[in-house]
Amino acid sequence: MTPLTVREARKPDDYPGVARVLSASDPDWPATPELLAVWDAARDPALYHVQLVAEQGGQIVGVAQVGHDDFAYEDWRYFGHLAVHPDARQQGVGTALYDEVMSRLQARGAQDIRTMVSDQPRDEAGRAFLAGRGFTRTWDRYESRLHTGDLDLTTFGPLLDTVAAQGIELRSVADLAGDPERDRRLWELDWRLFQDVPMGQTMTKRPFDTWVKQELDDPTFSHDLSFVALRPGLNDPETGPYVGYSSLMKTPGGFYVIGMTGVRREDRGLGLAKALKVAAMRALHADGGGEIRTFNDPPNKAMLGMNRALGFRPGPTRSRYELHLDPVTGERRPITVEAL
Repeated sequence: MTPLTVREARKPDDYPGVARVLSASDPDWPATPELLAVWDAARDPALYHVQLVAEQGGQIVGVAQVGHDDFAYEDWRYFGHLAVHPDARQQGVGTALYDEVMSRLQARGAQDIRTMVSDQPRDEAGRAFLAGRGFTRTWDRYESRLHTGDLDLTTFGPLLDTVAAQGIELRSVADLAGDPERDRRLWELDWRLFQDVPMGQTMTKRPFDTWVKQELDDPTFSHDLSFVALRPGLNDPETGPYVGYSSLMKTPGGFYVIGMTGVRREDRGLGLAKALKVAAMRALHADGGGEIRTFNDPPNKAMLGMNRALGFRPGPTRSRYELHLDPVTGERRPITVEAL
């Protein structure tokens, strides 16, 4: 058997090999070397992150990356992902990567290690891998999909008219480029909205510069297809007239994904969240159309119902798996999980 080497990734040289493994292991969400470079450059330098690769016969066959969870930060909490190319499975690649990652995390005093995996048949081995190492499934996220070509978007005209009659304007992020406070207002609004997303964890506010790099400056982010709801005359000290927001990003797979859709509490119940999504769908359809994917959490029944009404249909479920370690002994601690 060809010897296997586990080492830290050499960047940018390893980006093509890493993208190849990630894309082959999860073809529904392909990666590119260019995006991997952008995402690495956008990381918060204050947080720990490491990427390891498994190399065999001069070719990268496995990837493991882990770091502080910047969406739910605690110094002892880490979020990671491990992928092995389908052609290299059942050869100890995943085990070698996992053992090296765990050695590093335990040396750092990690207490909470998290990852995500789907319920699709091709990920059955991955779920068994995690279960065999003590990980517990703690949370689900439902994926939904639609194609704008399957909808009659004219039926949503009355909704948009009703929103306009309430004095609300729907503007694309591109249209708001002339607002010198746009980025900071969106950062504040995004944070306010994220705190109300029922994701089963306490969220962390990312630094402004990091948020801009990871959101607005990301090459997948569509400024023309992401929309903001404005209430002219409102001057909130943090968000100005911005009262709602829905972002849309184009992935390397050619489809689009919704990053955030939300409305501040004071303006809910007016149909704004639905109108923001419709505005994006109409703009995308006018630009040639395409598939849109989104994720929602089980407790968010209002958004799940809205998405079904818009035409979204259920896709795969991605589940969060966690491993809790005792801070003194490093031994596994049991996890209490509410019914999923």
